[in-house]
Amino acid sequence: MWFKVKSFILFLLKSTNQHGVHSPFVYNLVTKCFYQKTDASKVNLVNTAKKWLSLNKKTIIVTDFGSGSKVFKNNERKIAAIAKVAGINTKKVALLLRILAYFEIKNMLEIGTSVGLGTATLSIGNSKATITTLEGCKSTATIAQELFDTFKLENIKLTIGNFKETLPIAVNNSKFDLIYFDGNHQKEATLNYFNLCLKTIHNNSIFIFDDINLSPEMQQAWSTIKKHPKVTISIDTFFWGIIFFRKEQEKEHFTIRV
Repeated sequence: MWFKVKSFILFLLKSTNQHGVHSPFVYNLVTKCFYQKTDASKVNLVNTAKKWLSLNKKTIIVTDFGSGSKVFKNNERKIAAIAKVAGINTKKVALLLRILAYFEIKNMLEIGTSVGLGTATLSIGNSKATITTLEGCKSTATIAQELFDTFKLENIKLTIGNFKETLPIAVNNSKFDLIYFDGNHQKEATLNYFNLCLKTIHNNSIFIFDDINLSPEMQQAWSTIKKHPKVTISIDTFFWGIIFFRKEQEKEHFTIRV
């Protein structure tokens, strides 16, 4: 807990709003996307999906291929509790919906489905987009598929299996507008996924890394990622690290309060 508090204090000391941004691209992103209102109808639909999960009192056995939970003491977990702890929170939902609308994202990959709330947000953000989502645990993936079916989110392809096996297949001969990294929050795994996904980028691709300040090793992974020569713009929002590959931009890093 102290680590995250210390990290947040340091973030606040470094961070700025639009007045500290001199890049036209990032200034427009902050003022016309980050600081704009979110489509209330889409937020309400995500909240309805979240409520559906919160009312599910079933217990499942979770197979965890990542760093393990800092909250749950064992792998037997209630679905409602998973949705509350591991599901995307309200602030992230709103920002993700605004990003999807601002960039008109059409082809997405999500690494780490969990019980499907983040995936549902991607689908609700653009029902015409194509979404591929990967989940290692069959039990949570089953709940996620139930969620997609219940809310008729038909633009989602869910693949179950270890990311070491499913990710290379997903990125083969593919180009993605957005990749959302939300599985296995460990340095080595995160960097491996990042390097694998580089083959899918085009000039306007966006990568979003969840929980970059979760631990010292995730901070190290984020530091390595933003220094990569193909990355031109990196934005630290504390809870997310967002990167762009726009060749027309000079390499620059921003720490933005959202």
